[in-house]
Amino acid sequence: MRKILAAALLLALAGCGSSGSGDASGKKTVTMWMYPVIDDQAKSKAFWTKVEKDFEAKNPTVDIKIDLQPWEGRQEKVTTSLASKKGFDIVLLGPDQIPQYAKQGSLAPVDDVVAQDKAAFRPGALTALTTDGKLYGVPIYQTVTAPIFNKKAFAEAGITKLPETYDEVKADAPKLAAKKIAILMYPGGPETTLNLSFYPVLWSNGGSVFAPDGKSVAFNGPEGVQSLQYLLDLKAAGGLPENAATLTKTEGGPLEQGKAGILNAAANIDAVKLGAAIGAENVAVGLPFKGAKQVTFGIPGGLLLAKHSENADAAKKFIQYVASAPVATDLAKESGYFPARTDAQVDDSSPTLKEFAKSLEYAYPGDAHPAARQVMALLVPEIQAALQGKKTAKQALDDAAKAANAVVAGGG
Repeated sequence: MRKILAAALLLALAGCGSSGSGDASGKKTVTMWMYPVIDDQAKSKAFWTKVEKDFEAKNPTVDIKIDLQPWEGRQEKVTTSLASKKGFDIVLLGPDQIPQYAKQGSLAPVDDVVAQDKAAFRPGALTALTTDGKLYGVPIYQTVTAPIFNKKAFAEAGITKLPETYDEVKADAPKLAAKKIAILMYPGGPETTLNLSFYPVLWSNGGSVFAPDGKSVAFNGPEGVQSLQYLLDLKAAGGLPENAATLTKTEGGPLEQGKAGILNAAANIDAVKLGAAIGAENVAVGLPFKGAKQVTFGIPGGLLLAKHSENADAAKKFIQYVASAPVATDLAKESGYFPARTDAQVDDSSPTLKEFAKSLEYAYPGDAHPAARQVMALLVPEIQAALQGKKTAKQALDDAAKAANAVVAGGG
C-alpha cells in the first residue's frame, strides 16, 4: 500500500510542473516553488508576477514559472520532488532543511551565483546556508526575533525598568506574579518550534543542540539542564503561565490579555498585533536577553537549486536576479522581513521594525544537522513533561537525549 501511495504522489507531482522543460518557442523553462513569505495572498501574487515579468523582459529566452505553494506539507513535498527529480528547479528553504538534501546529493552548489556580490550579503546569512564548505542557498531575506514587552503589565507591578538579562527576568518574576501576571509567555506547545521557546535560552547559556562533531546531541549537558531548570524555577515563582507546557503563540493569548509580560522570541508581526490589541504606546521591543551569550533566533530564506535541473544556467541567473539589491529591497518592504544583503534598504516605515533591526547582529539560525527536526520532535514532549512536574530537568533531557542519539546514530 505504501508503494502505491508513493507512486501516486510522484505522478501527482509530475503534473505540478516539471523542472528543466522548454516550451514550443524554444525558451528555457525554469520553475520556482515560492512560499507565503508575503502573508497577504493578493500582494504575494502581485509581487511575484511582477518579478517574473520583469526578469522575462530582460531575458526573453527564459520562461519563468513561479508556483506559489502553501507552508503546509512543504517538507514532504520537497523531499518527494527531489527524489522524483520533478516539480521545480528552484525552491525556497531554510538552513535546517539543507544538510539532509545536501547529504543526499539532491542540490547543486550556488557559490558562483553570489561570487560577484558576496561582500554585499550578510556573512551570517551565507554561513547559515552553507554545508560542508559549499553554499547551497542564496539568501533573499533575513528574519530575526527579539523580546517584546507589554509595558502595562510591568507598570502594574511597579516596574519601570524593563529587564535586559535573564537574571533580571527571574528577579522581576515575583513582582509580576503578585499581580497574577506571568513575566514570560513561554509557548511550550508542540505547534511552536523550539527555536522560539527553549533553544534561545539554551544558546544564551552557551549550550547547543548537537555535539561539535554532529554524532550525538549535547542539549542534556550542564548548559541544557541549567536552561530547563531556569524555566522550571520561573514557573515555580509564578513567572510562566500555568498552561505553559501546552501554550501556543497565538493572537488573543496571555500577552494581549495582560496576563503575561514578555514574549521572548517574537517577530515584528507579533509586536504589530500586540500594539493593535493594547495600543502601540504600550509595546516595547528589546534586544535579546543577555546570558553567557547574547543571541536570538533568526534565519535567512534561501533559494536552492535542484541538482536535476536541466536549465541550471538560466535558473542561476534568475536566482541572482531575485537576490539582487533592488528586488531584495522590494521583498523586504512587502514581507516585513529584512534584506539579506547590506546594500539593500530596510523598510523604515514601521517603528517596531527599526527596533527589531538592532537585533540582526545577534541572529543565529540554529544548529544545522540532518536530524534537527526529528530531534526537536523528540525533545518537545520531554520538556513538556518537566514543565508539568512529571520529570526533573535532568531526567527529561537525558530521556530525550537517549532517543535522539539513536536517531542521530541511524543517520537522521
